[in-house]
Amino acid sequence: MILESDLYGIKHYLYGEAYYGSDEGMRFRLAREPLKKVIYASEEERLADDPMLRAEVWFGKLSYDNTPEDEITRKDFEFDANGYKEAIAWFNQMRDSH
Repeated sequence: MILESDLYGIKHYLYGEAYYGSDEGMRFRLAREPLKKVIYASEEERLADDPMLRAEVWFGKLSYDNTPEDEITRKDFEFDANGYKEAIAWFNQMRDSH
């Protein structure tokens, strides 16, 4: 089971970095979309491009970059604390349903 404490907090995604992980054969990626560094931008600038929190999952041994696009399942969430929690719950649902 993926817990909130297993991932970096929501602030991490303001640095323009994605988080990659795995759990019981499922691989996952969580990132701000669009992926760009906005940590030092004003709140208005951070929200100007209508950011989302993009969660992605795939199964198998290949890395994200080597997995065919059609084998990656994506879902966007609001870029806030609730969206962050919903993304983690979605990761667990995807793993359990596979």
